[in-house]
Amino acid sequence: MRGLFCYPPPMRTRLSICQKKARFQSAHDAILIAERSAVPRRPYRCDRCRKFHLTSRTNGKRMVRPA
Repeated sequence: MRGLFCYPPPMRTRLSICQKKARFQSAHDAILIAERSAVPRRPYRCDRCRKFHLTSRTNGKRMVRPA
């Protein structure tokens, strides 16, 4: 179908990866830790555990640059 824009599928987390990552109760908690990282990171809600993890992948997402 022409003229339709398709969004990329949401980020999927493999169970083995989910089990290895730190889990945060809220995006705010994850952001507090991400701010201390040397690598830009962003929080995302995991489809496996329903908690928040951090990722360095951007997948076309806009990253806010520090002022």
